[in-house]
Amino acid sequence: MTSTASRPRRPHATHALCAIALAAATWTAPAAAQSAVASAPEQLSPAVETAFTRLLASPRITQLMDAVRADHTRSIDDLKMLTEIEAPPFKEQKRAEAFLARLQALGLTHAAIDAEGNVVGLRKGTGKGPKLVVSAHLDTVFPAGTDVKVKEQDGKLMAPGISDNTRSLAVLLSWLKVLNEQKIETVGDLLFVGNVGEEELGNLRGMKHLFAEHRDIDGMVALEPAADGNVLVLGTGSHRYEVTFKGPGGHSYAAFGRVPSAIHGMGRAIAKIADVKTPSYPKTTFTVGTVGGGTSVNTIAPDARMAVDIRSDAMAPLLETEKKILAAIDEAVAEENQRWGVQSLSVSHKLIGDRPGGQTASDALIVQAAVRANRAHGRKTILGGASTDANVPMSLGIPAIVIGGGGKTGGFHALSEWIDLTDAWQGAQTSLVTVLGLVGVKGVSEPLLEKRRAK
Repeated sequence: MTSTASRPRRPHATHALCAIALAAATWTAPAAAQSAVASAPEQLSPAVETAFTRLLASPRITQLMDAVRADHTRSIDDLKMLTEIEAPPFKEQKRAEAFLARLQALGLTHAAIDAEGNVVGLRKGTGKGPKLVVSAHLDTVFPAGTDVKVKEQDGKLMAPGISDNTRSLAVLLSWLKVLNEQKIETVGDLLFVGNVGEEELGNLRGMKHLFAEHRDIDGMVALEPAADGNVLVLGTGSHRYEVTFKGPGGHSYAAFGRVPSAIHGMGRAIAKIADVKTPSYPKTTFTVGTVGGGTSVNTIAPDARMAVDIRSDAMAPLLETEKKILAAIDEAVAEENQRWGVQSLSVSHKLIGDRPGGQTASDALIVQAAVRANRAHGRKTILGGASTDANVPMSLGIPAIVIGGGGKTGGFHALSEWIDLTDAWQGAQTSLVTVLGLVGVKGVSEPLLEKRRAK
């Protein structure tokens, strides 16, 4: 996902939570913070205000928040354990098994690994409430064999994948532990998910499978290393293509003028792609990310290949840009053949990446819940966008947001990835309060998330 900067944390006492629940706090966004894609709602619905007033005034919820803070040090053990189990794309099985074992040890008996490799466990509510997915992805971008040993340096924990997204997995485990120990009964169901396929060419396969198999899901809160106060409501869609050029090839001198070059044809295509115009809003982008081909310096190339990435914050301009790029490739091949008066150069393309896009309305109740929880903890909300697991429910019209689980983070997708967990329990508190507002707590508050009609 798109990385965001964290702001300095201010001192916070759990018992002060109720006192500041209705107060508006001043907050200055850091210079590197993610740009807003929409304005956060200022006026919240009476239902949201009522639900959070009751939650934040409840001694049981105050005790629950204390338990989140108290569990923080122990949760770091889960973080280290999971981080040190490598989980490359399509090879998440070992980490999935470890995550499942921890869920079961913490009391989630209805948990298993599904056919796609997701870890899915249901914590039942009291009945007739909504079903909310709380999720974090298991996979990282790092290949098998990467050194994933956690090291400590200058107060930070460092290891590939430690913040994206292993920290979020540890937060889910902490939530489950404290909810069970504090005997908190939610009205709605909580579906705990550690999913596969979020990174690289995983194509959100885990989430696609989850929402195809569970048609009764009413909403989703995904955890990612988002900075405090950031709520992702926009899912950037993307299509990725592998394009292959094929020709007869030949000697660079003897066959010159009689056969087309696959590399020259690809070069023409790249030049044409570079001239494609895209709208600045919704932001729509493309790039030829990798190229390859040929056999030697003195050979007219019989083959060439390139990978093309196309993205947009809306599906219509994405599809229009895709159409222009594919047409440009065909035109380039035709020109290379025409150059030599032949028809022997061909091209084929394969869709290797397909992430649907979507957006959750900025005034949706699921967004208002996150805004209200942020206010309770003295944070201003910034509504942002990225390409995440939430793309799938957003594309289906299911309310979904992405929020953080606490901690200052950096170095995403680099071997030097790090996390500073100083007071990170505050983020875990805020996100859990958001979730409780959505599903409701028996004897305290009614669910804000509405039940959908299963399709």
